[in-house]
Amino acid sequence: MSNEDSTHSPDGGHDTAPGPDALMSAASARIAELEAENKDLHDRWVRAEAETQNVRARGKRETDDARQYAVQKFARDIVEVAENLRRGLASLPKEVEENPVVAKLREGFEGVEKNFLSILERNGITGTDPTGAAFDANLHQAMAEQPSTEHPPGSVMQAWSSAWTLNGRLLKPAMVVVAKAPPAAAPSPAAPSADTPVHPAGFDRSA
Repeated sequence: MSNEDSTHSPDGGHDTAPGPDALMSAASARIAELEAENKDLHDRWVRAEAETQNVRARGKRETDDARQYAVQKFARDIVEVAENLRRGLASLPKEVEENPVVAKLREGFEGVEKNFLSILERNGITGTDPTGAAFDANLHQAMAEQPSTEHPPGSVMQAWSSAWTLNGRLLKPAMVVVAKAPPAAAPSPAAPSADTPVHPAGFDRSA
């Protein structure tokens, strides 16, 4: 027997060397094992990268929200000032032709209000008068409901205050009165026709 066909074992015996097919099978199995490990590592990396991106996006969003709406409570208080200024203007007499002092006072207040609202808008605070618009539960708070023939049902027929938002987020809903359809009129009793006999009171129709 030649040395090419067998190998010596440690105890002096002979072992048969693995053939080419066995070597190829072992190599293929090892390659498949490495490919599976590589795929698993790649999947883990993809998931970790996606999670990292989600954490970054969530952190950025929370930071932006905190920065954008940190003044929300302060903005609500500022809105109260704007509404009080509007109530003060509304309380002034309407007829000002005979009182130039009141006319000057109204003109001054209106200038202050216009400037004040402009400052609010530059800082993302916006007020909207909803009168005539369709009722929106996201922006309006219904304080009453009244029948009306001049306003479509479900529309705002009167606004007691504006709807205020901060960068698109609701600060304070508008207090509104919502129109509803008037009740249907009761049908009037039909008048007797010319062919219907009219019996005098006390007339016995069974006679």
